[in-house]
Amino acid sequence: MTRVIAVANQKGGVGKTTTAINLSACLAEANQKVLVVDIDPQGNTTSGFGVEKEGLENTVYELILEECKIEECLLEKVLDNLDLIPSNINLSGAEIELIGVEEKEYILKKQVDQIKEKYDFVIIDCPPSLSMLTVNAMTTADTVLVPIQCEYYALEGLSQLLHTINLVKERLNPELEMEGVVFTMYDARTNLSLQVVENVKDNLKQTIYKTIIPRNVRLAEAPSHGVPINLYDSKSAGAESYRLLAQEVIQRGEVEE
Repeated sequence: MTRVIAVANQKGGVGKTTTAINLSACLAEANQKVLVVDIDPQGNTTSGFGVEKEGLENTVYELILEECKIEECLLEKVLDNLDLIPSNINLSGAEIELIGVEEKEYILKKQVDQIKEKYDFVIIDCPPSLSMLTVNAMTTADTVLVPIQCEYYALEGLSQLLHTINLVKERLNPELEMEGVVFTMYDARTNLSLQVVENVKDNLKQTIYKTIIPRNVRLAEAPSHGVPINLYDSKSAGAESYRLLAQEVIQRGEVEE
């Protein structure tokens, strides 16, 4: 059974793309077949896998506008066990071009459904906004994984995101569930990080992953080299954390089956 997970948080800078890249890479490393869909116009997931995003002929933008088939924008074997549907800045115009299009909330789903059986996991990196692109990701997904930064305003915006998830579930995708919350940028030296984790646990009736992603210099450096953390510095705290997260995600799927 393929599991489709949207990585979403409308707050920027919470480690959303870092999580999409490194969770995907660590799932692939664990011999899972992974498709990554970059549906963020910034295209940071695309460049984080070392793909030159500007020169691409077909991206998720052409796919959403139905100007290409999904096979034509699929980059195979970006890593062992990992394929990518890339994105670039062209995608920022998609919202406007989709005005008036029939069933525009399901465009991505229809495309991904054609090939998803080949994969164990499809990971979708959403834009940092509650836009039509994010809605497309949520209609395609089975679950939503929410990275939360360990900082004072962590809970702000989370209720809005949960409201959006519930709306999509009510109106567009009754199967949609919350995958869970993963804490990122955790700094063990500060009381604040600890308080935020406790605060969220107290206030949130959601699944919270045991693995907490630390604030880690190597994690921050890896994207500029175009490789995920498990290839950039395999023994770093960041790589170990994302491997643990990948194992938790795999195990959760096995429990549900």
